[in-house]
Amino acid sequence: MSDAPTYEQEPTLTQLETSLVEQGMHQGRPYAVLEDTVFYPEGGGQPSDRGRLNGIEVIDVQKVDGLIYHLLEAPVASGPVILEIDWQRRFDHMQQHTAQHLLTAVAADQFGWQTTAFHLGEHVSDIELDVKSLAKSELCLLEETVAVEVRAARRVSAHRVSLDEYERMEVRSRGLPTGHSGDVRLIEIEDIDLNTCGGTHCVSTAEIEAIALLGTESVRGGTRVFYVAGERLRSRIGVEVFRTARLRSLLGVSDDQVVDAVEARVDQLKDKARLIRGMEEELASALAWQLTVEPEAVSVRHFVGKGLSFLQRLGREIVSLDPGRVVLLTSDDSGEGFFLLSAGEEADINVSEVGPRIAAVLHGKGGGSGSVFQGRATQFSRSDEAVALLR
Repeated sequence: MSDAPTYEQEPTLTQLETSLVEQGMHQGRPYAVLEDTVFYPEGGGQPSDRGRLNGIEVIDVQKVDGLIYHLLEAPVASGPVILEIDWQRRFDHMQQHTAQHLLTAVAADQFGWQTTAFHLGEHVSDIELDVKSLAKSELCLLEETVAVEVRAARRVSAHRVSLDEYERMEVRSRGLPTGHSGDVRLIEIEDIDLNTCGGTHCVSTAEIEAIALLGTESVRGGTRVFYVAGERLRSRIGVEVFRTARLRSLLGVSDDQVVDAVEARVDQLKDKARLIRGMEEELASALAWQLTVEPEAVSVRHFVGKGLSFLQRLGREIVSLDPGRVVLLTSDDSGEGFFLLSAGEEADINVSEVGPRIAAVLHGKGGGSGSVFQGRATQFSRSDEAVALLR
């Protein structure tokens, strides 16, 4: 393979005919090494390309010991090889990666914020800046400043220089890999940035289309800035518009009233939840009194629509009223099954020993300590066997 594979020289090329050099197995997958490739191997914060090799799915591309491994869905036959990349994925990565270069350059040169890390995610990408925090106004100003450079349609180009040339140039870089030798690849945004990078990029800042900064979070003493660019941004706007329309329809309000309406509904739900908790506490107290007057020392009850927290509350009430009582409570709450075994301090039972046996009978699992053993259950038809263990 030449020093500069086709994905570097012609990042917009989507097909290539080449030849097979080597094939084998790598980490349980068939791989192929080719004379040349249009597939970008993962590196520099950019994920690898996807596509097809003689019709076989290329599921990953990695550099291994200096070679580019095309990891395949199935082995490839010997002979000529035709490559086809997933262009939508490639162009998305070009937009997000070029956007990162532009963000990094503008943040550093116009605001003094240096980029310390970059991550190109599946849905959202981010850069980490060496600033403790960013106010909303600062984030908006950064976004507006970057938008000016996107509209300027600045040319983006790639070229290689010798190591000696590189060391004499003013290049934005976090340093070359340890032991690097040979040429250095540079990505230049006209009059804005010159950076070391091996990734694929747009040919103009205009191809980025637009960049939106979504928010920030503190990380390692700096600030992570989340962003989307290009088609991702257009797609995200479409999703948000559709979501807002649905909320507007459900709530019966206008766009600018959606947030207030949702907050009002949340407050109503909180009030209802408090009311339900109060009613469950009253129900647990009443049931506890009812069960403690039963002649048998073992109380057993099954509930529908009650969660584990209700069983815990009822169990505490019962053994508090009658320290000599043993309680086995089960419930089915929207398809989820729960059980609780509890014993008062005067009860003649070893809960830690019996609890796992109860769980096994009910086809469940659980844990506990002292006088309580609780968990999930899936087979309440065998409850009689569980009760027999107690009695």
